[in-house]
Amino acid sequence: MASKDGIPVIKPFDPLDKRNLGESVAEAVMNSPIHRLPPEPFIGAGVYMLYYVGDYPLYKRLADRNKGGRFLDPIYVGKAVPAGARKGGFALEVEHGTALLKRLTEHSESISAAKNLDLQDFYCRYLVVDDIWIPLAESLLIEKFAPVWNRVLDGFGNHDPGKGRHNGKMPFWDCVHPGRDWAVHLQPCAYSKSELEDKVTRYLSEQFPDEQE
Repeated sequence: MASKDGIPVIKPFDPLDKRNLGESVAEAVMNSPIHRLPPEPFIGAGVYMLYYVGDYPLYKRLADRNKGGRFLDPIYVGKAVPAGARKGGFALEVEHGTALLKRLTEHSESISAAKNLDLQDFYCRYLVVDDIWIPLAESLLIEKFAPVWNRVLDGFGNHDPGKGRHNGKMPFWDCVHPGRDWAVHLQPCAYSKSELEDKVTRYLSEQFPDEQE
């Protein structure tokens, strides 16, 4: 705590400070119900968090944090904006539609396609958010939780780049979790599967040092 002439100086609380906004969003999401992936149909756009509770050894530290109904740390954080929001402006008059449900369904398909993952081991929380706050909410949640699929294994949220546009490298996520048909047509990944697994292991060991192997 800062002081002036030996007297503590208390920083005024600012509800619009980025950190406080992040805590507010995180609390709202954490208080939302847990759903199987994909969830039942609903209307809305917003942010979401995916949780892993399975037995894949690479994610044991993370899964142990989420088992027993605790769901403390997401493996991935993402957003879904209304289609009109991508055209610029604030999308204040754009209908949300099923943007969030569609995104979660796409993720379910990616996980189902992976040869070493089981969709039954995944759950989600989601929060329908006013359009203007969606990107900020996603960024703040990623900053707060630093999920491994956001920070280390890039590419989980990628789409098929389309025919004739496969000059890019295979996403890290697909290298560790092969199975998506379109990913095999991309250029080889920048790292080997074992190198990426080492990166994940080190990252989770640093993130959750008290968890047992």
